Amino acid sequence: MAYSGEPILVEDLLFKPEHSLIDQSLHSHLGATTTNGDGFGIGWYGIGSEPALFKSIDPAWNNHNLREIAGQIRTPLLFAHVRASTGTQVQRSNCHPFRHGEWLWMHNGEILGFREIKRELMMAVDPSLYPDVAGTTDSEVLFFLALTFGLRDDPFTAVGRAVGMVEKVARDHGVDDPVQMTVATTAGDTIWVFRYSTEGRTRSLFYSTEVAKLRELHPEVEMFHRLGIDARFVVSEPLRDLPGAWNEMPESSAAVVGPAGNDIRRFRPLEPV
Repeated sequence: MAYSGEPILVEDLLFKPEHSLIDQSLHSHLGATTTNGDGFGIGWYGIGSEPALFKSIDPAWNNHNLREIAGQIRTPLLFAHVRASTGTQVQRSNCHPFRHGEWLWMHNGEILGFREIKRELMMAVDPSLYPDVAGTTDSEVLFFLALTFGLRDDPFTAVGRAVGMVEKVARDHGVDDPVQMTVATTAGDTIWVFRYSTEGRTRSLFYSTEVAKLRELHPEVEMFHRLGIDARFVVSEPLRDLPGAWNEMPESSAAVVGPAGNDIRRFRPLEPV
């Protein structure tokens, strides 16, 4: 889940929705697994120049420290992720979101055949960035490839080249349909999101309808009247079953999500340079 808008308590985002991310960690409806108990993480922006992280290998539903801090942190931009490992170790450095400088990154999905192609992908990471790779996941490698290909300057192109790199290396190793991803990334203001898989059957991703419209559609929902007019959500699963509240990201698409609205465009992998 990603949120941007007026500063809001983290507990209002993580715990109070009917099908909150905490509930999804136990009862996912649309994910590859029903239970996501291999750790969790939140990243948020406050008074510092870089985002803060709180991550743990505990299941999100059973971490009392998360409940404690969620009632004290107020933020205009939150990333939150619950993890189900696709094969790498359950350790803190493998929990999302990942951070580098002012950037956050989180990913649902996997790189098929990652064990076979990991070395070549890691060698493609810029040498100045390589020492900062902390964990062992395909998700973090994809993040550092995007940084290598210019995430700071042009996220759409950078992620396109990172995915193109993965698909090229996978083809060279005889791996079919290697990429499965929904991705969210930010530097603290705009959120960029991506939905793509090589086989064209990508995991779910939704963005929220504008708050003014939501208030018209569902005046009975008190939360909508407490959200700022520019509030935006991006979620793997709707936080509540409300007609008109959620819009599915199209297959093979990317978007900018922010106060000005949603700029959705087609996403294609690019040949890396």
